[in-house]
Amino acid sequence: MVRSLASRLLVVVLAAGCGVSGPSHATSDGPTMDTSGPITYAAGPDLTGYVHPLVDKWNALHPAEKVTLLELPAAADDQHAQMVTNLQAKSDRYDVLNIDIIWTAEFADSGWVIPLDRRQFPLDQFLKPVVDTGEFGGKLYGVPYTSNAGLLYYRKDILDKAGKRPPKTWAELRQLAKTVAPKYGLEGYAGQFLPYEGLTVNFAEAVQSAGGTILTDDGTKVAVNSPQARQGLDFLVQGFREGWIPKRALTFKEEESRAEFQDKKLLFLRNWPYVYGLVSRPGSKVKNDFGVTLLPGEDGPGSSSLGGANLAVSAYSKHQRTAIAFIKYLTSLENERVALTQGSFPPVWARLYDDPTLIKHFPYLPVLKNSILAAKPRPVSPNYNQVSLAISNAVSGALSFRQTPDAAISQMAGDLGSVITNR
Repeated sequence: MVRSLASRLLVVVLAAGCGVSGPSHATSDGPTMDTSGPITYAAGPDLTGYVHPLVDKWNALHPAEKVTLLELPAAADDQHAQMVTNLQAKSDRYDVLNIDIIWTAEFADSGWVIPLDRRQFPLDQFLKPVVDTGEFGGKLYGVPYTSNAGLLYYRKDILDKAGKRPPKTWAELRQLAKTVAPKYGLEGYAGQFLPYEGLTVNFAEAVQSAGGTILTDDGTKVAVNSPQARQGLDFLVQGFREGWIPKRALTFKEEESRAEFQDKKLLFLRNWPYVYGLVSRPGSKVKNDFGVTLLPGEDGPGSSSLGGANLAVSAYSKHQRTAIAFIKYLTSLENERVALTQGSFPPVWARLYDDPTLIKHFPYLPVLKNSILAAKPRPVSPNYNQVSLAISNAVSGALSFRQTPDAAISQMAGDLGSVITNR
């Protein structure tokens, strides 16, 4: 999902008693406080229990540089709020930050994390699109740790009965959703269409899959007022208007849409790789009846939005040398394998997606690799939260027929222009 199973929750940040030290901005590629010692790793909750053993192993090998795992709230928004409050206070409480890839630009632009020497990390062994998510202004600020990309889940048993192949284009998806789905008592298609980050992702994928973009690559200009963006929005609006996307999908986030598919109510579902493990479990109604493929696009396979997490070093950490060494440790080939096999997080090392043993246990890996390679980051901006809000608000208006697609695109372009101008 957008931030590896994140949900929404409110948190109050307690900053009292936090020490303050370190520079306000890093000025070189590497540690500005080049010392070793105990550090704190701030990350979301270790829901699968794979992180604690990795930390214990590090601590056994580095008794003078022990790592304390600080588990933040489950909700991505609340992790962001807690980190930002800490960093704005120039607190040295956090050393290594596990950040959503969409926060990299904001944290780098604000001087909260230091630039890193790319030569210290095996970036040439990582999938190229995930490396790009750690860069800002030509420098590396985040080391890729996990990745993610959207997939199209489909009822293989139903398509087999109908003598049909999984769709590669929007036209094929629309046709199958309109004709095959009702024949077998199913709804056609769903994604995540509640006005939140998931809707921004679904819209961005539609725009990319039509050959367009929302902002320019450097995030300095609005590019959404284009025929391609209108095509992407029209595709989604058409689904709701014609009924092959059910109206109730306007309330769907990741889990609601996953439940609909798992309960045999949908022919097609756009969602993240985590869904594969859940719908494959014993007791799942579709355990042996589904498949996955690339998202369809205007003229062929489409383009997903990238998800995942990067590891960054706080500009206010007192022990940045240890922080960098711990990032090297977590992103090693061995521990990336652990993140996949025990944590179910898509890794960043390219070779793991081609490992026959892993593919046997995670059959979606080849499709996911292709999805990541064709994926693009969401709009890059230090003010990403405002960018996302402008997108989801406008798209929601079009999907619920409160305004025309043209009006929604015009509103979005104007709002995005204001966000960029007010940086």
